[in-house]
Amino acid sequence: MEFTRIPHPAPTDAQTRDALIADPGFGKIFTDHMAVIEYDEAKGGWHAASLGPREPIALDPAASVLHYAQEIFEGMKAYAQADGGMALFRPQENARRFNASARRMAMPELPEELFLEAIQHVVAADKDWFPPVEGGSLYIRPFMIATEAFLGVRPATQYKFIVILSPAGNYFKSGVPAVSIWQSEYTRAAPGGTGAAKTGGNYAASLVPTGEAFERGHDQVLFLDAVEKKWVEELGGMNLFFVMRDGRVITPPLTGTILPGITRESLMKLLSEEGRDVREEPYSIDQWRGDAASGDLVEVMACGTAAVVTPVGKVDSKDGEFVIGNGGPGELTSKIRERLVGIQRGSIEDTHGWVMRLG
Repeated sequence: MEFTRIPHPAPTDAQTRDALIADPGFGKIFTDHMAVIEYDEAKGGWHAASLGPREPIALDPAASVLHYAQEIFEGMKAYAQADGGMALFRPQENARRFNASARRMAMPELPEELFLEAIQHVVAADKDWFPPVEGGSLYIRPFMIATEAFLGVRPATQYKFIVILSPAGNYFKSGVPAVSIWQSEYTRAAPGGTGAAKTGGNYAASLVPTGEAFERGHDQVLFLDAVEKKWVEELGGMNLFFVMRDGRVITPPLTGTILPGITRESLMKLLSEEGRDVREEPYSIDQWRGDAASGDLVEVMACGTAAVVTPVGKVDSKDGEFVIGNGGPGELTSKIRERLVGIQRGSIEDTHGWVMRLG
């Protein structure tokens, strides 16, 4: 599919851009361009691909996304490479997960090659927005919304796929060596629901408990299962790994109620290569508290695209708090983070074919 190039009438000047990316934070600053691809069932599907200025989207007040929440998205990063280039990390997996989310939300699938091409166009157009900060990246947000003006309850017939970029620095504001989490009494997703889809409604449900965590001085919120309210599932935006004293590493299984993280799956492979016995098995909050007290649990790591690999130092709840290990980063967490980041940034050999070079 040909992408029509729409000239930007007033791109950000270099001085303003450089000032913005000097301290970008996370998710607050956006680059000049976006890619858009239209979908219309009556016109045969996907058409009208374009790369143009990032600008507001015109939506009819009856657009399906506003009433029935037909929306999905992905989270990715473009990483600076040791030789000065840029690369994506396992973008084909993002494309596949995007389409899995589309199927669950009754939305049209986007050909994987078109998903990747749209991302490449935007990154190439805005490569000068890469932030010159430690651990900086270009955060990539591909998303799809239902645009048909129709108030009947059925899947829409018209959609927009859009890609925007945001220069990113550190995900967590606290800057502490390990994050603190709050165990919520709310649940994120139930069996048979949309927990495995990367759709906005799942994150909307997490906003109240996330706010509670922030109010109590914590960095993230922890969700338990919706049925028994005892099994650990995931954090507000990250998967979890539990490192045991005997060398085992446990991560909650994919039961359809948690997001199948690409970083999670990558860590499982890297940890196995480190000789660890990696197990996908249920792990309860009572086990977590007990194992932390006895010393059987030595480290906990959270992982996701935005935060990469982050040590968990403390868990708090209405039943009181407990600390994991010494409350700081563990040896394995630090080692596996260094290896993953090294692969992503080209300083460690990519033996898995995970890195896609740009340009």
